[in-house]
Amino acid sequence: MRAARPLYPVAMAASVFVDGRFAERGAARVSAFDAGFQHAVGLFETMLARTTPEGVVVERLEEHLDRLSASADELGLSRDVRTGPLAEAIVAAVERSGLERARVRLTITGGDLNLLEAGGRSQHQPTVVVAAQAATPYPAEMFERGVRVAVADAKANPLDPTAGHKTLNYWWRLRELQAAAGKGAGESIVLQVTNHLCGGCVSNVFIAKDGALRTPIARGEERSGGLPSPVLPGVTRRAVLDAARSQGIDCVPEMLSIDDLLDADEVFLTNSSWGVLPVVGVEASPIGDGAVGPLTRAVRAAVI
Repeated sequence: MRAARPLYPVAMAASVFVDGRFAERGAARVSAFDAGFQHAVGLFETMLARTTPEGVVVERLEEHLDRLSASADELGLSRDVRTGPLAEAIVAAVERSGLERARVRLTITGGDLNLLEAGGRSQHQPTVVVAAQAATPYPAEMFERGVRVAVADAKANPLDPTAGHKTLNYWWRLRELQAAAGKGAGESIVLQVTNHLCGGCVSNVFIAKDGALRTPIARGEERSGGLPSPVLPGVTRRAVLDAARSQGIDCVPEMLSIDDLLDADEVFLTNSSWGVLPVVGVEASPIGDGAVGPLTRAVRAAVI
């Protein structure tokens, strides 16, 4: 079986902003002792941007920055993330790139470990990098015909305090994506250690059954007395929840099993790069009739 086209972006020419200054892609530098490089201490956000006659439009910019700021505070990375200047840097990076459609990655790390004082206090602000490059051109047939997904071997741990945050620790996710591509799949579905659904390696998951939508409970949505959730509260996920409810579609976060996934009428994945991506099969099992369903099409039309 031919390997599926990877669904994560490939590096291209970029406009790069590092700690207050722009640099050419090949000249952008951070310290070899940076906490992000040394220990994967950091957070990131990925956004889509368009250059219009009225200026740069970054999709759901405020929601992305609010999520990053909240995670930085909760995880102790920084309690003073200034979203206003970050938004200005993002817009400036897109303007400088000259791209009509750009993929923007904002990364904030723990900074240079060499600048730690006694007691662990840092003299250095977190490292901030904004990179704008050409947005990935996904083929239309991917959304018209849907994709198949694999099931990951790795599992998400609800007791991991960094789970449910968009941290730099993506190695295991990329390995699962590579394994999925080798099976001809476009994504890999991750289960929690409790065997409840978590989501895709780089996406949130929704299932449709009898005209209603269900999605795994995300961080911040946990029931009282329950385990923490390792599910990222995705920005596009939130847009789907809002759009579905505005159209009168029942849409509830809940604990879901692999059986719920396999028995669904429709399944789709969400993230900021592709928006809403239909799933027509899990491994060798078709979802519903094996075609993109009407609820998925309606939701996709409402959020893109």
